[in-house]
Amino acid sequence: MTPDYDLVILGAGPGGYVAAIRAGQLGMRTAIVEREALGGVCLNWGCIPSKSLLKNAEVLSYFQRAEEFGIHLEGYVADYALAVERSRQVVDRNTRGVAYLLRKNHVEQIEGAGRLKGHGLVSVEPSGRQLTAKNIIIATGARPRSVPSIPVDGDKIITSRESIVLTQLPGSIAIVGGGAIGVEFAEIYHSYGVAVTVVELLPRLVPNEDEEISRVLERALTRRGIKALTGTTVTGVDASGTGVVLKVQKDGAGQDLAVDKVLVAIGVQPNTEELGLELLGVATQRGYIQVDDNLQTNVPGIYAVGDVTGKLALAHVASAQGVTAVEHIAGLGPQPLDYQFMPRCTYCRPQIASFGLTEAQAKEQGHDVKVGKFNVQANGKALAQGETDGLVKLVVDGKYGELLGGHLIGPEVTELLGELTMTRLLEGTTLEMGWAVHAHPTLSEMLKEAALSAQGRALHM
Repeated sequence: MTPDYDLVILGAGPGGYVAAIRAGQLGMRTAIVEREALGGVCLNWGCIPSKSLLKNAEVLSYFQRAEEFGIHLEGYVADYALAVERSRQVVDRNTRGVAYLLRKNHVEQIEGAGRLKGHGLVSVEPSGRQLTAKNIIIATGARPRSVPSIPVDGDKIITSRESIVLTQLPGSIAIVGGGAIGVEFAEIYHSYGVAVTVVELLPRLVPNEDEEISRVLERALTRRGIKALTGTTVTGVDASGTGVVLKVQKDGAGQDLAVDKVLVAIGVQPNTEELGLELLGVATQRGYIQVDDNLQTNVPGIYAVGDVTGKLALAHVASAQGVTAVEHIAGLGPQPLDYQFMPRCTYCRPQIASFGLTEAQAKEQGHDVKVGKFNVQANGKALAQGETDGLVKLVVDGKYGELLGGHLIGPEVTELLGELTMTRLLEGTTLEMGWAVHAHPTLSEMLKEAALSAQGRALHM
């Protein structure tokens, strides 16, 4: 019997819906099953609404610095509830855009929760509809991780899911986790006058970034009044009163942080329960679905993409995986993804952008390392914008000038990553980057200068 579909996808986040679009482009009979909103966490409760709120925070920061620009203001009101409302409007426009793209590419959208019921068989709940497919992609994403010592109640102790739609700001908040989510929410809340303390277990904020980048960020946040407790363990929490008392320990000494709310931002856990993986023997490790370079599981015809794979929990990685999986199904022989050189962005102020190896990692791997640096304060465009915190740092192979990593912190540096990733993809070196003429005045000149710096030839520093 001929299956109903060439491909059924479980989950319509950035991995699932992009896979569906690509499958539609390739002429596959495709259905996508989603129990909540199209676009997944990224579009609805993560990347998109948080960037909308961060834009509001940026605009507000200019009001707070108005006199620096010769503007005198009195009596303005920053209405956070309206900022959240604007973010939901942005989300709605994006979800409608995804729905349109799926229709345009003849992808059937099915509402419900999909579960594997056999080889090539998916059951959709609560309708009970049965779908048969030649291939299945699992793209069910992840949810905020919690720990027993900080029980989330959705009121005083919240995750990013509740935080992104919170309209009544607390007077104070402790954010547990100093990674990308933690420092982004710290930026939003602090801009609106909330007293913010970030608690990070590891010795520095954004611990996956290059150490110099962490130092620049910590100085910038501290200067603006955001408190950071690094190397600090959460030992317990007491939410019995009107607020919350977060119990922490640093260097053997205990401390109580009395705040109105606690935001737990310590990573994600995969949504792999109740999918029927055990029925077919789909291999998992710590809850994450194990896949090969083509995103295929150990069970033929079943693929997994996005956060459920545990590779790298980023929306653009999920989308790239979705395309790779579909093109493998179509027999197109896609190039395997290199997760080490995936671009990574954090949208606090100043922004952070990076890819590849840190300086420490490159040395650990035995590379002959050269480093090129350029300070943001020496860039004319940054000075004109009034945004001078930051650093551009290139980690370079000393023998050939090959880019091993790029680490940026400063104004709008997330928009500069494309040049670095393209240089790496085309096997370019700092020599070509130094040769390339960059328009003046632009922030991109910092990349050229850092490339020249790696050769001992920086012009403007």
